[in-house]
Amino acid sequence: MAEKELIGLAGIVVFFLLLVLKARVAFAMVFVGIVGTYALSLSVSYIRFEPYIMQYKSLLWENLASYELSVIPLFILMGYLASHTKLAQDLFMGMNAILGRFRGGLAITAIGSCAGFGAVSGSSLATASTMGKIALPELEKLGYSPRLATGTLAAGGTLGILIPPSVALVLYAIVVEASIIEMFQAAVIPGIIAVIFFIAVIMIQVRLKPEIAPLGEPLTKKERNKALYKLIPVVLTFGSIILGLGLGLFTPTPAAAAGVFIISMYGLFLRIKDGKGQGLTFERLKNSLVETTTTSAMLYFILFGAEVLKGFFSRSGLPQAIAEWAITVPVSPWIVLIIILIVFIMLGFFMDSMAMILVVIPFIWPVLININGGEYVSAADSAFGMTLDDLKIWFGILSLVVIELGLITPPVGLNVFIISKIATNVPMIETFKGVVPFFGVEIVRIGLLLLVPSLVLYLPKLLAN
Repeated sequence: MAEKELIGLAGIVVFFLLLVLKARVAFAMVFVGIVGTYALSLSVSYIRFEPYIMQYKSLLWENLASYELSVIPLFILMGYLASHTKLAQDLFMGMNAILGRFRGGLAITAIGSCAGFGAVSGSSLATASTMGKIALPELEKLGYSPRLATGTLAAGGTLGILIPPSVALVLYAIVVEASIIEMFQAAVIPGIIAVIFFIAVIMIQVRLKPEIAPLGEPLTKKERNKALYKLIPVVLTFGSIILGLGLGLFTPTPAAAAGVFIISMYGLFLRIKDGKGQGLTFERLKNSLVETTTTSAMLYFILFGAEVLKGFFSRSGLPQAIAEWAITVPVSPWIVLIIILIVFIMLGFFMDSMAMILVVIPFIWPVLININGGEYVSAADSAFGMTLDDLKIWFGILSLVVIELGLITPPVGLNVFIISKIATNVPMIETFKGVVPFFGVEIVRIGLLLLVPSLVLYLPKLLAN
């Protein structure tokens, strides 16, 4: 291995050491990127440090000015507006009106609400936090088992990363230069499968142990109709985005803007109709904008750090060396892919989903291209039996499903920590036990997507015709 590649390898070690020491991801990226580039300039004569440093001053602005990335703050704002206008609470009540009459119905309602709110917010952590605050008191009031209640909410929160529209899908599409619309389309069927599997887990547990999910009081017809009425804004928001994207009426950024507009108008409608602090008050609008700015600034800083780090690794030649080495390994490409997915799960112990997409995918993607046969081979000649464009979409959905798994995998499991902070009376070990059945069906779902790629590729191909 050449000296510059060894410096790149040392950069990886230092980066993960900083993460283990709880350094901020963006700061770790920038530090390793700048120090690593300086080290390369000392050891390799044709690499100069000063010109690369001069590039960094325009790099952040280029990210901020990117039209493609403008969709991110819009989706984030949509999620915060939905939370502050109590759209998430209305969603939960509406779903409960449909499903609450069955044993385990409130837990199933929580899964359905997580899927619905994930479609609006696009963030797993926001979904777990918001729906946890709304659903957990109701589950506790009805006497649900703490293990089932917290496990359901931690697992349900993972749906936010995959149910379109999703910030993670947008970032992945930008990193590998895939179509954002096709990524959204490809996520629909795997997302539906996840919801069905999670509901099946709840139904089986309730069937085996009915006492863990007591039946609630049935709603009157008037109460049910009132709750169902509140589902309309969610259906309109989600439907306008997905149908608009699927039918080619608009691209992701206008779709996100449409979602923000619909939720804002709904909030103003509630404010005018009900008064008494309901709907979108000035204070709630201000809080939504401040929180959106804070979250977006964090993401843009991570994006900037990822560009700095990516530049260092590219100059070290390490990604190219790994890609070339992968071709020579006498192992089936499918084994390499499974190893990559296992590494994703392990990285999920101490990295968030955005950092994994921005840091790890640029390393992994050249490897997959090479073992698939290169950029220009036909589907018949490729290792996975698909073209490069199909591989981008299929691997992207697989990656995000595995990253989801990291959010509920011990010992870290970020979603478990979020729910544990809300359920202060439930030991964290109980929540981890509660997510075990959901973890099991997620492994089954990953197996399905590996064995049947058409589950991912069917909708993009159908809507392209």
